[in-house]
Amino acid sequence: MIEVRGLKKHYRVHKRAPGLGAALRSLFNRQYTTVKAVDGISFSIKTGESVGFLGPNGAGKTTTLKVLSGLLYPSEGEARVDGHVPQKREVAFLKKIMLVMGQKQQLLWDLPPAETFELNRAIYGLSRTAYRQSLDELVSVLQLEELLQKPVRQLSLGERMKCELAAALLHRPSVLFLDEPTIGLDVVSKHAVRQGLRQLVAERGVTVLLTTHDLIDVEELCPRVVIIDHGTVIYDGDLDELRARHGRFRTLVVDLVGAVAPLRVASAETVKVEGPRQWLRFDGGVTSAAAVLAAVSEQAEVRDLTVEETDIEEVVRRIYEGGTAGHA
Repeated sequence: MIEVRGLKKHYRVHKRAPGLGAALRSLFNRQYTTVKAVDGISFSIKTGESVGFLGPNGAGKTTTLKVLSGLLYPSEGEARVDGHVPQKREVAFLKKIMLVMGQKQQLLWDLPPAETFELNRAIYGLSRTAYRQSLDELVSVLQLEELLQKPVRQLSLGERMKCELAAALLHRPSVLFLDEPTIGLDVVSKHAVRQGLRQLVAERGVTVLLTTHDLIDVEELCPRVVIIDHGTVIYDGDLDELRARHGRFRTLVVDLVGAVAPLRVASAETVKVEGPRQWLRFDGGVTSAAAVLAAVSEQAEVRDLTVEETDIEEVVRRIYEGGTAGHA
């Protein structure tokens, strides 16, 4: 469904020092620098696949989505979406895709969402029957019954995002580009948006490319991740494999009978101490939690314990810091 080969997007940016003198000199002798937003990335996504597209700020995620949706022209390389070249912006292509950005909205601010939905029906040429069927499904899944006739300005951020998703999915696109869809939402709203998305994507067979800094979005929606840094791909593979490869470290959290000095265990590192509670980090591929616990028990009396697995956020953070993850 999505093919990206050697994609590059470079910007030529005017650069000058601050001050009036520098501004005057730049009128006659302008200095430029090249910013490599995307620098030769390649990946492919199958029909119906949901992929998390991750990277630190400035890695090139949003730029890639804008190229794939036809909003930006690539400097080099090739991008195709369902056989279409995005920058040609053919009508058939535009009817197949939708780009949803968490910080942008298509809803009409002073009108109820129902008006935007009706406008989209006309723009995409949906029949009344197809429109009603799609809208009824979206209203049911996203629980929009009480929101349709309220002015958008009166809706909460979470309610607006659910309506944004409904507007995006109304014409049944086959490809959905999501850029930070849960940004700024509270925990309850995030859960509702994720749950609705998961159900709709599964039922409609939509291909999804998701960029986000909230890795719970990825864990709940995307079995596969592509990680980029400085405009290049540093990992492309299963989320579970990523966790297994880079998330071997575990943490034994012990509640001791009384507060003691930081424990010393040869096969673990005491990374945190709060009163009688201590956190010991160890390599699960080398030693076991039982071995660490046995060493702890020789030094202090244990009242309770838990073992924490490395979460995906920690795994991705280590990859960013290391600069490479290899390709799956």
